[in-house]
Amino acid sequence: MAPNCSGSRAATVLAGVSGAEPLTSFRHSPASFLPPKPLLMLRRTALALPFLATVAHAQAWRPARPVRLVIAFPPGGSTDVLGRLIAAPMTAGLGQPVVPENRSGAAGSIGSAYVAQSAPDGLTLLLDSGGHAVNPYIMRGLPFDYATAFAPVTLLATLPLVLVVAADSGIDSLEALRARAANATYGSVGVGSRTHLAGALLLRRWALSGTHVPYRGGADQITAQLRGETTFGFSSIALTAGLIREGKLRALGVSSPGVASQLPGVAPLAEQGLSGFSMMDWLALHAPAGTPAPVVAAHAEAASAAMAEPAIQPRLSDMGLLPEAHGPTHLARFLAEERAAMSQLVEAEGIRLD
Repeated sequence: MAPNCSGSRAATVLAGVSGAEPLTSFRHSPASFLPPKPLLMLRRTALALPFLATVAHAQAWRPARPVRLVIAFPPGGSTDVLGRLIAAPMTAGLGQPVVPENRSGAAGSIGSAYVAQSAPDGLTLLLDSGGHAVNPYIMRGLPFDYATAFAPVTLLATLPLVLVVAADSGIDSLEALRARAANATYGSVGVGSRTHLAGALLLRRWALSGTHVPYRGGADQITAQLRGETTFGFSSIALTAGLIREGKLRALGVSSPGVASQLPGVAPLAEQGLSGFSMMDWLALHAPAGTPAPVVAAHAEAASAAMAEPAIQPRLSDMGLLPEAHGPTHLARFLAEERAAMSQLVEAEGIRLD
C-alpha cells in the first residue's frame, strides 16, 4: 500500500526549521461516511476505470528498441547497484534490453541534464537519488528545471540513515550527544547530501549550531569519525551496520519514522523526543517531460515488478533499501512534498554548492 504522503514532509521539516510542532491530521471515522453499498460499488467502479484504462494501454505499449537507463552516479554506489539489479527483470517485462549507462558528476545533475534533453519516446530513463529534490535549491545555472523537465515514473526505494558516533567518544545516548552538540562537527558525503541535511536538521531541532565537514564519500566520512575528527554523523545502514556490530561505532537512532529491519535495536529519532523527525534518501525513475502517459505507465509497471522480484530482495536488504514502487501519481506527489521540505531547510541553512 502506498504511504500517505499528503503534506507530511513539508510539515515535518517546517517544524524543524521554525521550532513548531509538526502538523497532525484529523481522521474521521470511516464508518460514518460510507454511502449505501450499491452506490459504494458504483463509485469504486468509476474510480477504477481510469486506472484500468492506463494499465490496458501500458500493456499495449512496448519499446521497439533497447531502453537506455541513465544512472546519475558512478559505478559501485547504491544507485548504480539498484539500476543493475532491476535492469534484467525490466528487460523481461518490456521485451527489449534495459541497458544501464552511468553518466555521473555534479551531484547527479549531469545525468539528469542528459535525460532532460532526450526525446520523450520511452527509450531513455533516469535513475536518480534524493538530490533530485535538493539540487535546484543549491546549484546555480542549471540548464534545465528539475520540476518541469521530467515525467515521474515511480519511486523505487527509500534509504533510512543512521546517526552514529565513535564507540570510544564517551557519547552513549542521544541526550549525551545533545549535551555535547553545541559547536560540534558533523561529517557527510557532500554538501547538500541527505547525510548533510540530516545533521543540519538535527542541530536545528535542538536550536544548536555546528560545523559541517564534507568528505569525498561515505568511507572517508566514517574513517574520519573513527579517528575522532568529527563528533557525529549520519550514514547509510549498509556502510555502518558491520562497524556497529563490531563495537567500533555506536548507533543513536535511525532517521526513518519506523525501526529499520537491519538495526532492530535502534529506535527512530522520532521516538526519542524529536517528534516527526524524518530524513531519508531515496531512488526513483524519471522520463523526459512529454513522455506519453501509457509509456510512463508501462515503465512504472515493469519497474514495480522488478522491485518485487524475490531474487533481489536479499540485495535490497543488504543495502538498507526499502522498496517503495507505487507508480507515477505517487511519485509526483512525493516530489512536490520533497521540494517544499528541502527548499525550506536549504534556505534556512543557507546551503549552496558553488
